[in-house]
Amino acid sequence: MSVLVSVLAAEVDQHVVLPFPPIVFGMIAAVVFIALGFVTWSYRDVANRHPQKSASFAATHDVHGQADRTGADH
Repeated sequence: MSVLVSVLAAEVDQHVVLPFPPIVFGMIAAVVFIALGFVTWSYRDVANRHPQKSASFAATHDVHGQADRTGADH
């Protein structure tokens, strides 16, 4: 049993060398999240950029959100 404990103790004692300091990992994550946030932000109000499309959609669909049950508008 002492050989197994010795092997496990030797494995725990090894240190992992990171390619760069730990703060850089956080900075990379922050940059990625900011980039993804910018992409999400850039899609704001896209439906209102084409008023002719939104007007035709509103004209063919019920104002209260109920679609035509007969399927005639599709």
